[in-house]
Amino acid sequence: MIIIENREQLSKEIQANFEEANDLLEQLELEYRGAGAGSRVAAYRAELQRVKDEYRSVLSNSATYNIETEETYDDWNVNEQRQKLLDNSERLERTGKNLTEGYRVILETEEIGAAVLQDLSVQRETIQRSRGRLRETDEQLNRSSRLMNTMIMRALQDRFVLIMVFLVLGVLLCGGLYFYVT
Repeated sequence: MIIIENREQLSKEIQANFEEANDLLEQLELEYRGAGAGSRVAAYRAELQRVKDEYRSVLSNSATYNIETEETYDDWNVNEQRQKLLDNSERLERTGKNLTEGYRVILETEEIGAAVLQDLSVQRETIQRSRGRLRETDEQLNRSSRLMNTMIMRALQDRFVLIMVFLVLGVLLCGGLYFYVT
């Protein structure tokens, strides 16, 4: 009866491992739906299903041969069944570790993505501030250009008035000399 108890205990542990692996897969699918990790999760799910099928096969072989009492167990069958169960448990444990590692990688990727998004946000703010400064500088340059054009026009007008004054003075001086001489 000791063998039956060990078998039942192993079976319960394997079932618990199957449930834990399913829970991990569901968490991964929910958390990273559409994040590009679907193929990895699908591969893990397929591996888990393969291990479950192999486990069920071992259980059905056990039931087929009616290996339920201590008297019907011979050493070879017991060892073979035990080895298969242990192999399945190891595979399931490896699959669980793979899922855990995949989950860890996904979390790291999420952290890196969040850091990149934060950096991009800071850079966007910097670019927007720079764009605002450029607009202000452009407005000031336009204002300065208009002011310079106004100053140039006034200088030209002043020069024209000065030339006209000199011409009028020149004409008056020439007229005054002409009348003075005649």
